[in-house]
Amino acid sequence: QVQLVESGGGLVQAGGSLRLSCAASGRTFSSYAMGWFRQAPGKEREFVAGIRWGVSYIRYTDSVKGRFTISRDNAKNTVYLQMNSLKPEDTGVYYCAAAASPGVIPPLQPHEYANWGQGTQVTVSS
Repeated sequence: QVQLVESGGGLVQAGGSLRLSCAASGRTFSSYAMGWFRQAPGKEREFVAGIRWGVSYIRYTDSVKGRFTISRDNAKNTVYLQMNSLKPEDTGVYYCAAAASPGVIPPLQPHEYANWGQGTQVTVSS
């Protein structure tokens, strides 16, 4: 099993930047993915970005392409989400999650992830 702890959220003005971190404790496997999800008030949890622990197969939701960058530091068992050019619609609670099964491409659906962090609040003001 793996435990995940997110950090780095906060309040930022539109156009600003934040870097989220997800520290994983426990064993990780190269064929498994880590994902970032977010949940805005009144909305369902949605996929933001995902990355494999091994070969860096990466995917993003369309709304963040060109603005967000997911990366990892395997030595630190940490996944990052660099968020630039933030918009008010990026506001929400951001969660990191560990995939339940191996695969080539990070999965998109929440039910495909087995372990979740507690979430970190990101608020973007206009």
